[in-house]
Formats: sequence, C-alpha cells, structure tokens
Amino acid sequence: MSLKNLAFSNKYNVLVTGGAGFIGSNICKWLLNNGNKVRCLDNFATGKKDNINDFINHPNFTLLEGDIRDLDDCKKSCEGADYVLHQAALGSVPRSINDPITTNEVNVSGFLNMLVASREEKIKRFVYAASSSTYGDSESMPKVEEVIGKPLSPYAITKYVNELYAEIFAKTYGLETIGLRYFNVFGRNQDPNGAYAAVIPKFVIQLVNHETPTINGDGSFSRDFTYIDNVVEANIRSLIVKDSEAINTVYNVAYGERTTLNELVKLLIEYLSKFDDYIKSINVKYGAKRAGDVPHSLASIEKAKNFLGYTPEYDIKTGLQEAVEWYWENLKNDTI
Repeated sequence: MSLKNLAFSNKYNVLVTGGAGFIGSNICKWLLNNGNKVRCLDNFATGKKDNINDFINHPNFTLLEGDIRDLDDCKKSCEGADYVLHQAALGSVPRSINDPITTNEVNVSGFLNMLVASREEKIKRFVYAASSSTYGDSESMPKVEEVIGKPLSPYAITKYVNELYAEIFAKTYGLETIGLRYFNVFGRNQDPNGAYAAVIPKFVIQLVNHETPTINGDGSFSRDFTYIDNVVEANIRSLIVKDSEAINTVYNVAYGERTTLNELVKLLIEYLSKFDDYIKSINVKYGAKRAGDVPHSLASIEKAKNFLGYTPEYDIKTGLQEAVEWYWENLKNDTI
C-alpha cells in the first residue's frame, strides 16, 4: 500500500521540528492535507520560508520560530502536542568536519532538549531522523540495522548518539521512540544552493546552468538514493503503528537499490535534456575523494516492511523524474 492510499483513522496534533526544511516541510504538507493539526518549530538556519508558503496560512498550521538548542523553545513547542516528528538537525558530513562544535550543539544537545521536553510534556511518541552515516566503516552489504561500524565523521557520531539517547529515554522514562535511518534523501524542496548542497540538487542546478558537474572520486561510489515521498511514508507509518514490537527501535528508510554517481549523472542528463537539448553535450569531470565519505551504501528495508508496513513507491528513476520536473519548473520561475 503506497502513501497515497494510506488510511488515517485518527487525526493527530503533531509537532514537526525543522518543519521548514526539506524533509520537514514535505511531512507538514502531507499531515495538513490529511486533516491533522501541525505545528512547525524552526530557526531557519537551513529551513526556508518558501518551503512552507503553500500552507503557512492553513487554519491547522502553527509556525513557531525557535531553536532546539533552547530548552524553553522545545518545551513550548511540545505543549499540547500528541506526537513529535523530529527532523531538525544540521546535516552534511563536510559541514561537520569544518565545524564539529556547532554540529554537535544542534544534533546532540538540541536532540537531548527535545527528548527532555517530550518527556515532560508527555508526548505519546517521538519519531526522529536518524542517518545511514551511522553504519560508518561497516563493509557489510546490504546495511542491516543491527550491524554497524565506527563513525567516519563528526556528523555520523552525532546521529549515533541520538540513537543511544533515544534508547535510554525509552528504557528509563518510558518515552516511545522510533528512529529512521535515512539513506540519501532527494526531491522537492531540497535546496540546490550553498556550499553543502546535496549531490542531486547540486548536479541539477549545474546542468541547468550548462556547467560541468564534478564527481568526487571516480564515480564508482554508490548510494541508495531515496525519494522524499518514501521518507514521508516512513514517518507517517512510524506515527501510527500500534504493534509494541515495532516501537523503541530504528529502521532503514531507503528504496533498497544502489546507484553509482556515474549512473546518477547519466540519468540526470537524460531527464533534464528533455527540457534543454544542450544538456546532452555536457560532460562530467572528476575530483578528489571527499573526506568522511562512505564508499557504498545499500539498505535492507525488510525490518521496516515487516514492522511498519513500509512499501516505498518510488525507485531512483521515478523519483528523479519527479524531482527533475520540480526543479526545472522552480528554476525556470526563479522560485529557488
């Protein structure tokens, strides 16, 4: 059953931290479209007002400008909420290498603040964005939730600490938690600009501007690229799952297939050239490998299928086609 057919028997009052960000804004929109009350906590460090413009005046939507590093902001945002979908974080491995202190303050101290606030405000369930970076130097393929290696970046350390804290709060305080290890999420609302843009939006904007994309390494590194609607589905299923065995654990959120960077660029050129034939003639160049990068990433999604009923609808090709169309339209209209 896809997200489109997912029945919502109850209506919820949900706090989405980082709700103006890439993933958070997509979650907010889905929840609002399905009759729920949504509040968004965001400090707009990486989130954007443009991401929430479509629903900022929705009667069931409340925007709270605040910072998860401030415990009072966290407590105020949790007041009256039933559930928390915690998406707020500072992403990017390179950013964490350049500035590990801020990454730790947001991703660890901010995360702990949200757990404390959720406990004190008696939140029913705390669903949080974990990361595939937790697998670190583990060479096992596909990645299975119970087998991880040593982290390869400050960012990866922070996301693993999140899982440890969530486990302790579940055992010590009885707070229901579910962690979702995202694998290379892409799609609408993902910012193509800035020094830490993810690879897909970065390549898209370069190709649209007739620039030459640079691949770090020889292009053989592979990722389990995951379209945004699959991630929204995993969050919603984590929100509503009733089985006690499905709670207080972590899940991979991916499609379960891997694509090399060379294959990725080839697909992007193919799909973008439908709008601009010149893009067919653009060649890529290759640079040095990036510090902290994991060579290959492929998820087993059996656990999420079995316990959450997770059934991702979008593979890399269908997801990229939707994403490319969104980027082309928004770049053409100068809205991103």
